[in-house]
Amino acid sequence: MAASLGLVFFYAPLEAEQGFLQKIFYVHVPLAIVALCGFMLGGLFAIQHLRTRETRWDLRSYVTIHISLIFAVGTLVTGSIWAKGSWGHWWVWSEPTLVSFLIIFLLYATYQPLRFAIEDPERQARYASVFAVTAGAFVPLNYVAVNLSTAYVHPRVFSSTSNLPGSMALTLLVSLVATALLFATLCRYELTAKHARAQLRALRRRLSEEHPAPRARSAAPNLDRSDIAQPRRSSTGAQPATAMTARAGGSPSGTVTAQSVGRSGA
Repeated sequence: MAASLGLVFFYAPLEAEQGFLQKIFYVHVPLAIVALCGFMLGGLFAIQHLRTRETRWDLRSYVTIHISLIFAVGTLVTGSIWAKGSWGHWWVWSEPTLVSFLIIFLLYATYQPLRFAIEDPERQARYASVFAVTAGAFVPLNYVAVNLSTAYVHPRVFSSTSNLPGSMALTLLVSLVATALLFATLCRYELTAKHARAQLRALRRRLSEEHPAPRARSAAPNLDRSDIAQPRRSSTGAQPATAMTARAGGSPSGTVTAQSVGRSGA
């Protein structure tokens, strides 16, 4: 991201007609490309979930679509700012690229409400996967339909007729890579956070010997059913060794490990 911003502000030349305003192009276009690719990637993860019925694929599809929606909001905001500066209007309904992207955004905006409306976790994951696959197939079809249209107003960056100078093309490429890496990092962080939250809930129940509470309705996938949240017991019935420690009085270090608990129980 630092390299991208450095190229945008200090290397890429000013555009002849729009001037400094054109530099929003290096944010708007990468956001749009990464968001659309993220939607399609969520559909691929959904196909894997329908094939294997494994929760991890449903979680990856959910997180990918979630982050793609955030990037899509950024695309619409930066596009509106660019349209206001270039055309004098925040939105131009006659521009097919803008309208088609808005349609895709509104389609995926129903993804989380759909999940929230279904209480059963297995049925929720199955229906959401079918939606993700169908919507993911719509994205490239929509792109082809826009390219076949004749009302070209939006610049075609990657077409054969593109006349971007080398410095602008390099800046756009670096910005695209930076945005893709940001997308991957945010997805990784959200996946890690959800796994850690599921592990914490499972460990709390095991330590307090409580029965699992009924799952509240949520749009997020249920990880309590997965092997990550429910570690298997060994054949002797002892708990598996973990790095988790619990406070205990009378211990010299003030902690007692899961391994020591297993030895004392034996």
